[in-house]
Amino acid sequence: MKSPKLRDSNSLPTQELYPINEFPEEIIRNIGKRLIYLKCVGRSDLSGDDWGDVFAEAIGAIHHHSPLGLTDVTLGNMAWSMKTIKVEKPHTTKAVMRLIIGRNSTDFSFKLENPRENPQLTGSMVLQIWNNRVNIAYKDHTSLRTSVLVRSKDLLSYSLFEEDTPRFVPNAYEWKINKNGNLEGFDVETGKKKFTWQPGGSQFTIHTHIPKNAYKFKIKEPPKLDLDETLNQINYSDDWVEIL
Repeated sequence: MKSPKLRDSNSLPTQELYPINEFPEEIIRNIGKRLIYLKCVGRSDLSGDDWGDVFAEAIGAIHHHSPLGLTDVTLGNMAWSMKTIKVEKPHTTKAVMRLIIGRNSTDFSFKLENPRENPQLTGSMVLQIWNNRVNIAYKDHTSLRTSVLVRSKDLLSYSLFEEDTPRFVPNAYEWKINKNGNLEGFDVETGKKKFTWQPGGSQFTIHTHIPKNAYKFKIKEPPKLDLDETLNQINYSDDWVEIL
């Protein structure tokens, strides 16, 4: 179906690469072979930037490597916020995870001197900062997804899922201070914990879970690339190293 014609000349086309969380098999295989390559070169863990590189290369997109904002990877009018988390068993873990989203500083944004004085006010400010970042992302993109790669410690097993990146209604959450002095936000209707925010470093964490429809896959343990053999393949010579 074609995108509808609108009178708003600033409207963006809404064509998407694939429906949300419905990864084509080709993309999963493209991701898998790049993860195998990282194992080949001796990587023992995977960072958020690594995951951004792998996903962007797998779909032919751009990874911006920017610490600011939510649009880590972009392709046309689509954008992704890339997250990865390590667990013991990615294929069977269903428990709530603490997904580190970034830093929401109430001191910088609102000049709030004592964030623990009024937890409800502070929590509302934290969510307002988040919502504004989502708004900024939607100025240039028609969709914003959070892409989560759940990895095992040996980097052989994975679960992959993505969700729409939402805005949160501040008064839908009740905020309390925990024993560590951090703020926790609870859904008013369900009573379930949804957020953690650390006043010291302004770290904002969203509690989520691995959905049933997450894509589960595994890779084989590849052999490590031999140093001398690899250098020979690229025609290395000693004059590549210039001693100053």
